[in-house]
Amino acid sequence: MESILIIIAVNLFIFLSVNVRPDLLNSLALTPAEVWSHPWQLITSAFTHREIFHIFANMFTLYFFGTAVMQLLGTRRFWIIYLVGGVMGSLFFVALSSLTGTRYVSAIGASGAVFALGGVLAVLRPQMRVVVFPIPVPLPLWVAVLGGFAILSFFRGIAWQAHLGGLLFGVVAGYFFRQRRY
Repeated sequence: MESILIIIAVNLFIFLSVNVRPDLLNSLALTPAEVWSHPWQLITSAFTHREIFHIFANMFTLYFFGTAVMQLLGTRRFWIIYLVGGVMGSLFFVALSSLTGTRYVSAIGASGAVFALGGVLAVLRPQMRVVVFPIPVPLPLWVAVLGGFAILSFFRGIAWQAHLGGLLFGVVAGYFFRQRRY
């Protein structure tokens, strides 16, 4: 639990910093055309948010997914999934940027890392029931995770490529841990 609060605190600190000094966004956000000269962006972008709803949605989901992953797999594995999921999200955004015409478009947010946690849980606990606002009935977790990915992919300005990278990494990690019986 402490690990999740640390991640939330870092995200909030960067959120406040970027909103006080917007020029910081140029250094922290992931821009595929610049990533090889600014490789830290593969990580910093996953801790950077600009809008209040964006950080709220990611940190709220992180809290619930992260708590469940930590209970199942422990703190060390949680950190690995979260950090590698964030980097995989960034790498997918960069890799697909030429195909999608986004080489000069910047991406920010913890969604790749959060989707990695969701992917792990969707494999390890697919029938876990969750309530997704505004749907008033509990859904199987795997439906919520895949449905969330599908719905978010249609919104303009959403880095679906990062979501996909994190989700795929999380699913693979979930199968790995399930084979090893955690």
